Amino acid sequence: MNDKAENFTATVLTARRAVQEFSRTGARGTVVTISSGAATIGSPGEYVHYAAAKAAVDAFTTGLGKEVGHLGIRVVGVAPGLVDTELHARTGDAGRIDRMAPGIPLQRAARPDEIAAAVAWLLSEEASYVTATTLRVAGGR
Repeated sequence: MNDKAENFTATVLTARRAVQEFSRTGARGTVVTISSGAATIGSPGEYVHYAAAKAAVDAFTTGLGKEVGHLGIRVVGVAPGLVDTELHARTGDAGRIDRMAPGIPLQRAARPDEIAAAVAWLLSEEASYVTATTLRVAGGR
């Protein structure tokens, strides 16, 4: 299995385990999946296979959220856009952030803490009526 397929498989296996535990204990809970803004733009010429795997994560998030909502389990996703991390340099494309930023309406990559804040909000009581959806945190791209 390649790493792109593992993006989806790992999400399914992890969510399944969380739902099993919530169900076993009768607890209400929230499963947060991590997708990508690439899921809706397709990432042509760059990461189309990654975008397809993340689109599967989005569909899974919606379907599972609808399937387990009656149990008091929320399933929500976060779809980050370009994020300023060392990943780009480690994969041999250190200039990617600077090259891509002009194509983002906010003209910059996200900071990791901005993505973490979206996840934290989805886990909070403030988001208690949010389920079966994915929050795009992609700077307008």
